[in-house]
Amino acid sequence: MRIPEDTIERIKQAADIVEVVGDFVSLKKRGSNYIACCPFHNEKSPSFNVNPARQIYKCFGCGKAGDSVRFVMDVENIGYGEALRFLAKKYGIEIEEQAPTPEDLLKQNERESLFIVLNFAKTYFQELLTKHEEGQSIGLSYFRERGFTTPTINAFELGYSLNVWDGLLQEAEKRGYNRDILEKAGLILNKEDDSGAKRKVFDRFRGRVMFPIHNVSGRVIAFGARILVNDKNQPKYLNSPETEAYHKSQVLYGIYQAKQTIRQEDVCYLTEGYTDVISLHQAGIKNVVASSGTSLTLEQIRLIARFTPNVTILYDGDAAGIKAALRGLDMVLEEGLNVSIVTFPDGEDPDSYVRRVGAEAFKTYIKTQASDFIRFKTETLLRDAGDNPFKRAEVIGEVVSSIVRIPDALQRQVFFRTTAQQLRVDEQTLISEGNRMIRKQQEQQTKDSQRQRDRASNGQQNGTANRASGTGGGSSGSLDDINALLAEAGINSSSDLGGPPDDFFADEPGVSQPAATSTSRSRRAERTTLSYQEEECIRLLINYGTRELEPGITLCQYVLSELDDINFQTSPYDLMLTLYREAFLHGDILTADDFLNKSDQPEAQQEAITLTTPRHEISDGWLKHEIIVPSEEDLEILADAAFGNVLRIKKTLAEEKMLEIRRGIIETSDPAESDRLMAEYMHFKRIDVEIAKLLGTVISG
Repeated sequence: MRIPEDTIERIKQAADIVEVVGDFVSLKKRGSNYIACCPFHNEKSPSFNVNPARQIYKCFGCGKAGDSVRFVMDVENIGYGEALRFLAKKYGIEIEEQAPTPEDLLKQNERESLFIVLNFAKTYFQELLTKHEEGQSIGLSYFRERGFTTPTINAFELGYSLNVWDGLLQEAEKRGYNRDILEKAGLILNKEDDSGAKRKVFDRFRGRVMFPIHNVSGRVIAFGARILVNDKNQPKYLNSPETEAYHKSQVLYGIYQAKQTIRQEDVCYLTEGYTDVISLHQAGIKNVVASSGTSLTLEQIRLIARFTPNVTILYDGDAAGIKAALRGLDMVLEEGLNVSIVTFPDGEDPDSYVRRVGAEAFKTYIKTQASDFIRFKTETLLRDAGDNPFKRAEVIGEVVSSIVRIPDALQRQVFFRTTAQQLRVDEQTLISEGNRMIRKQQEQQTKDSQRQRDRASNGQQNGTANRASGTGGGSSGSLDDINALLAEAGINSSSDLGGPPDDFFADEPGVSQPAATSTSRSRRAERTTLSYQEEECIRLLINYGTRELEPGITLCQYVLSELDDINFQTSPYDLMLTLYREAFLHGDILTADDFLNKSDQPEAQQEAITLTTPRHEISDGWLKHEIIVPSEEDLEILADAAFGNVLRIKKTLAEEKMLEIRRGIIETSDPAESDRLMAEYMHFKRIDVEIAKLLGTVISG
């Protein structure tokens, strides 16, 4: 259903970019902006920038950029309309649109349909728990026995599934949901009977208490279910299968309920089970999540890292189970997280322990018993090794292999020192072993990289050779166009310079060395010198186009007049320059907001965000100590920047034309053609030299 334009505008006006992004990552203030580690790619140092003044975000690592709506679309992997509805719900904005029928809803894309039926199932299970006789007597009684209060049950949206074959199926079909989407959501099963003659369709979850699993934004994506009777033919716990909406390796139970407290407390407690999370949450320890009984995955680690670098793992397993789990935790260190371990007395788990001793005693226990991962691993392995020298040597290798995974060199040094004391060995011995492991890893990475380069080189050889045979980097427009533009700048381009320069026949990649030509030109195709100058031109226009360089002459007017007949070669700068020219013809000068609102031109919109988001800011300390830093806001500096940019564009065009002519001279065997090209080359050489003088360039190639 279509959302009215005025409602869309209200949603965008209400959605604060800092609040929206802050629901998914932990932001830190830096100057006038906020920074964080990007939620869209793996990184150790924050390159994700949020600009509250312009209400945009930009990652300088992966390039993701946009406004609040685009952020929700990207982080939730949903469409534009669904992102608007998400924000409308967050900010309490009513969307006046016709109420869709179940049939209308199911016409949406499959992933959205999954969310719809999963939300229906969640509500259905909730109502059974609190309103149905069976749900009250079995499901609700179980939760009460665990000590769960009504607010806690509501916070986690707990429910109950009837002990019947098709209770949910019948209710879903009554409301218009079809079997296909119910099956894809993992809510029903479709199997042949024993004879194979006909199929049986029935609910996946029957006679169980239900634990909805939410994603970071709070949408139900799956269910965990526990049976309450002893039945050898049924598993105690049953989980939803993998679906388009649910990938268990990427999800942590309780993350939606815990994310704000994790950010505030700057630590995440990681447990194994649903009831551990719920009991601790009810006791006031809300920064807790569970891996739902699966081994910790890289995606889950990165999910935690979005909110805090500190993780405390609460183990209730036996010694053998803990030892096995330790082997999988090295990857947590690789991600730069600070890991601590806490174990509980025999027979206790976080759920039972917090209910027995209370919240305050539990917190005290965590503080006193927490041990950093390296120390804990060393102690655990040493107990098994005893006095056996061979096993103790193995322990050293195991522990050092974990230490070298830590990306921070200073932290590695500290752990080498403390571990040497713990193992009663020389610190240098551990460092030497660590260096040996690191060298071995680097050698292997070098070999792998070389193999990849060799494969890429072999695969691209034919295509690269074809590119090398082209003329390469010609100028925009004709020779007369360039001469006319240079004449406007007061440059005489018709003088004869005499003979060729001394370096004319110097080796030049692409002329005397064909193999190098292909590589050089291939790299240049990715990003040319001219493209950087075109980018700088658009940056000046988009940030300062309306500024007057002198009375009555704006920067936009100056730039467009100087580049009157030049067309940019690089996308999206060519499009953006055209839009500036079209607007100026109608008496308008485009601003950053004009591009930021251009959802119909996503490439230009993304580039505008990049060009208006500064990667670095001047430290407050400079201002504190009265250190004056020249600013582009100063009119004189801005005028020089615009003048210099126009000249560099023209100079680069002249240099590209010179390069094209040099190739022509070397390739031709006609003396007359060679003389003509030489004269043309000297013409452009004079242009290049004159512009270099204006720019203050000492050497001009």
